[in-house]
Amino acid sequence: MGEHMAEIRIEHLKKCFGQECAVKDISLIVPDASFTIFLGPSGCGKTTTLRMIAGLESPDQGDIYIGGRRVNDTPPGKRGVAMVFQNYALYPMMTVQGNIEFGLKNRGVPKAERKKRVEEVARIVDLSAHLHKKPHALSGGQRQRVALARAIVKNPDVFLMDEPLSNLDAKLRMHMRAELIRIHQQLSATFVYVTHDQSEAMAMGDQIIVMKSGTIQQSGTPWEIYHKPANVYVATFIGTPPMNIFQRETLQSLLNLNYHHNHGSRHLHPEAHWLGIRPERIILLPKEHASQESTTVPSVALSTGVQIPGRVLTREMLGAETIYHLDTQLGLMQAKVYLAPPLEDDRISLFLPFEALHQFDHEERLLIAATPHQTRESIAL
Repeated sequence: MGEHMAEIRIEHLKKCFGQECAVKDISLIVPDASFTIFLGPSGCGKTTTLRMIAGLESPDQGDIYIGGRRVNDTPPGKRGVAMVFQNYALYPMMTVQGNIEFGLKNRGVPKAERKKRVEEVARIVDLSAHLHKKPHALSGGQRQRVALARAIVKNPDVFLMDEPLSNLDAKLRMHMRAELIRIHQQLSATFVYVTHDQSEAMAMGDQIIVMKSGTIQQSGTPWEIYHKPANVYVATFIGTPPMNIFQRETLQSLLNLNYHHNHGSRHLHPEAHWLGIRPERIILLPKEHASQESTTVPSVALSTGVQIPGRVLTREMLGAETIYHLDTQLGLMQAKVYLAPPLEDDRISLFLPFEALHQFDHEERLLIAATPHQTRESIAL
């Protein structure tokens, strides 16, 4: 396919519907040839932003640039973008080939050129053996690939995708994720992808833009979003299960720590109000170490963290990992343990390393990020 140069730049974009503002003064850059994901819950403004980039909605204020060209007044068909929707809307009476080449026919592309481009695109999306079939004879994943092929054949600078995999079953979604990553690498075009599914975003994106109520909460790589969340909202939106959040005050009173005279205080920022820990960073200890009077933790010194008693409410055994739902004096918590036999007893102890704590201020903004975990072996007891 052709060469693309398509950085997208958005400056102070705003869009309201009556009294409700779907997008509130956002600015961002989508790098050329990136796979950028707009991530957030329903109503966060991600689809409205995508539709403004496409030209299907007009912003109330702000500017949109594609490849350095301001496109606010450019009609959708002239922006060099192609959209792939959740509902693929194929023409049922046409073959796969007819569906893919329909747009080219309308633009008067000669038959030989159409045939060449359709065959090239069919190879990219693995549909070469299905060009003669009608949509009703295809699986959901194949129909989605036809919709993708229809976009690719236009040779756009930018692909805009609005929850394109949400109608597929879980196994097919996983397969299509990998396919989209491969296709993106092959085309070297700019992909902008909207989803509410954080695991989809983490798996596919090289840049994730987390949105909430029409605002951008954080923009960064999956690693940055996961390990250095800008605030409590991002911290709890990303991750399966999400980060455990509790008040510093609860921990202080529970352990009777005082800010100035306890070894724990030097690990906590003076302005920290909320503390968070990822489920996989909690170390679970069996019953023999779970006594509230216990002051020793095998292989881990208490000066490096805090130990609290807990009770197992439920276990989710997922093969390589087990997720524990726990009742603790810090509230309900979830822990994730890899490659270890499940703890049978309901009375256990939790060890929370200080270095694994994210610390947030009163406004829920990040003060100190946890030290990233280096190896699984380092948590072995």
